[in-house]
Amino acid sequence: MGYLFIAGGFFTSSVIGTLLLPLLTRRIESKQLSKRDKVSLMILLIVFFATIGFFTLSEKNYWIIEHTSAAPVETDGYRISTISEGNKEVTLLLGEKYLGKEIEVENVDLNESGSTEITLKFVEGGNDDKVPYIQIGIKEINEPLKVQTTDGVIFNPIGSPRN
Repeated sequence: MGYLFIAGGFFTSSVIGTLLLPLLTRRIESKQLSKRDKVSLMILLIVFFATIGFFTLSEKNYWIIEHTSAAPVETDGYRISTISEGNKEVTLLLGEKYLGKEIEVENVDLNESGSTEITLKFVEGGNDDKVPYIQIGIKEINEPLKVQTTDGVIFNPIGSPRN
């Protein structure tokens, strides 16, 4: 949405500038652009598109909605729900064996096979009587979703027969 506003601003500026150009050129003598001016314009154009490309490609496909500690639940696992504009939310609920730890998202990856993998990392230093709790917003989830730790522990959906 932000890119749309930027594009609209450039378009509006271009149209207004084109309409005002005849008024400005009557008062100013016509000059040829030097080679240095042409090179500067090309470099500016390259920098402009490189910046837009960089920010477009470096945009993450996930965000942390909530990251806190909570009371432990009976079974470890995750649940998926739909949030605003069709985005998905993965909520990870953990049992007592994770008491006193903090959770970090290591990576959210869309594999070549089309599945989505969320890799989590547990570190010491959390609240000793609570477990880490995290809600991750994801633009798109391709099934099968795999939620795992860096140690290789795989979490199953809550309510699945594997729990």
